[in-house]
Amino acid sequence: MSKNRLQQQLALQGAMKAVSSIEGKGKPKIGLEEFMSVAERFGFSKDALRRIRAAVNEEDLGEGPFLANYYSPLPETKVQAFERIARETFGVKYALAVTSGTAALHCAFVAAGVRPGTEVICPAIGFYATAAAVVAAKGVPVFCDVDYSMAMDPQKAEALITPRTVAIAPTHVAGSVCDMAALMRVARKHKLKVVEDCAQSCGGKFRGRWVGTWGDLGCFSLSAYKIVGGGEGGLVLTNNKRLWERAVNVSECGGLWRPVRFAPPRYEGELFCATNYRMSELEAAVDVVQLRKMPATVQRFRTVKQRILRDLKTYREIRPQKLNDPEGEVGYTLRFYPETFELGRKIVTALQAEGVGCSMRDEQAPPDWHVYSDMFPITLKYGGPNDHCPWDCPRYVEASGKIEYAKGDCPVADDLFCRAVSIGLNQWYTARDCRNIARAINKVLSAYCTEDPGATPWTG
Repeated sequence: MSKNRLQQQLALQGAMKAVSSIEGKGKPKIGLEEFMSVAERFGFSKDALRRIRAAVNEEDLGEGPFLANYYSPLPETKVQAFERIARETFGVKYALAVTSGTAALHCAFVAAGVRPGTEVICPAIGFYATAAAVVAAKGVPVFCDVDYSMAMDPQKAEALITPRTVAIAPTHVAGSVCDMAALMRVARKHKLKVVEDCAQSCGGKFRGRWVGTWGDLGCFSLSAYKIVGGGEGGLVLTNNKRLWERAVNVSECGGLWRPVRFAPPRYEGELFCATNYRMSELEAAVDVVQLRKMPATVQRFRTVKQRILRDLKTYREIRPQKLNDPEGEVGYTLRFYPETFELGRKIVTALQAEGVGCSMRDEQAPPDWHVYSDMFPITLKYGGPNDHCPWDCPRYVEASGKIEYAKGDCPVADDLFCRAVSIGLNQWYTARDCRNIARAINKVLSAYCTEDPGATPWTG
């Protein structure tokens, strides 16, 4: 057969197609059993699960859902919806959903310019992930002491700035908020980036402005243990396009998010080797609902704490946690510092007997990676499985960088972290619950302390 004759018979020339249909048809990759596995995690009874299975089994699932944030036939994936609601809620230009709060911090520190030879000022109290993410970006954490708010002390932060410093990383601890106005003044004076760690205080505000929007980048943890989240997830906020692009690059293998995924760089420094922190559709499906609930959730916590605080008396031997913004903190923890550990132990035991859940770490407590001196991968300088980078990195050494870590470096943190009495609060407490809790606190403190109207106020 001649070449021309062959061409005339091809489907491209209008002849009958060789493959007009596909007979083989299997079950969807993700279908009924996967759906039931998710349903089981909700704790339905066996009877309910049976009825759910019967209902879903009647549906034609087609090819099944696609649970990654790419190539979805929907007009908006759950991840995209979550990022949109984050932008709308916090009033920012850019939002990036990632796999965890630690991933969010890593993305943010790289975006902020953390690299070999640089330092980041981190709080002495706050989860280890903040400092660990600095190390993951090949920077060196420098721990800053706290004040009675348990947040970074702005004056002490300024004293730690060196030519190697590129960023300050304030952490909003346990529902409270940092003094962001003072910290921003320090950062802007020295031309430093600010990366806010909001993992423990999503929904908090300082002077009417959301935490996470004061700094250049705001990072959130979205997990079962936090105000927002059901599993593990993270969020980065910023108003700076270049910072957002660099953060996305870290989460998208260095540049896969771009309009032409595999194109060469569009500008100098755009591309670099990175990792994959993309949030899945399953996590986003939960978080998009959780984030919508967040303002109401936070308001309930605030109302509960404010009701309790306004009924508390003041005592000479008790110093309440300093509240940088009593109206803006999330408020799921009530903290105070007894004058001595012995007094604290008596108070905790008595409050527990009164039905108030509370705790104090005490002097002999085991290590905890929420205080700088116990963060052993940092203090022992284990940058990676087989190296001590970034501390012995030539760029750091050449920049005259040298740091040692030891308990006692941050004496206020050493003292307060162990001596603080913490009372966990529940957003669903009624007004009567709040009165009863306040009555119990006053009863116990009056038994062991001296009532003094001139003592430090609870909202001071």
